[in-house]
Amino acid sequence: MKNFLAALAATACFVIVLLLVYVVHVRLFRVDVVFYAAILDGVLAAALCGAGMLLLRRRFAFSGLERSLLVANWLLLGYCFAISVPTVIDRSLSFYILEKIAQRGGGIRLDAFEQVFTQEYMKEHHLVEVRLTEQQQSGTIVIEGNCVRLTPRGERLASFSRFFRKNLLPRQRLLMGRYTDALTDPFRNSTSQVDYRCR
Repeated sequence: MKNFLAALAATACFVIVLLLVYVVHVRLFRVDVVFYAAILDGVLAAALCGAGMLLLRRRFAFSGLERSLLVANWLLLGYCFAISVPTVIDRSLSFYILEKIAQRGGGIRLDAFEQVFTQEYMKEHHLVEVRLTEQQQSGTIVIEGNCVRLTPRGERLASFSRFFRKNLLPRQRLLMGRYTDALTDPFRNSTSQVDYRCR
């Protein structure tokens, strides 16, 4: 029981250190991609707390295995934080909808949402610039002049995503009051006549 309480206290310290590292990082340093930066913050916080645990090993009677498991748990917590808080808030259309409704006095007409997304969301969140930057930093695209091209890694990820979408996403998903498989093949009704391909 004593070790459990000590592990709980150490984990609480990790959470505090993680939040401090994250706040300092996003306030004072440059960030290329929010998700990668938050992952780095989790690794740094786990390393700092792991070092602290070693320095205070007389105080905490953890075995080497217990220390390793604590650090592994902290890394997982850091990953969960990175993907569930800053990344979700940064990318989430759902949060945007809530914030936009609040900004507009608590209500927006249903028939105006297409206008909100195409004329406000894209501009306010710099959606194209953010996503292209993230893909460049991830090594999935390259921009050559006025042409955005997939890298081999990008081709593999696009193939995996397409396979997963077609075969492993829900075939009966609720969309505005009816169940549909529309999102398993969003290109189903996409036009083939476009003039924006790279030559």
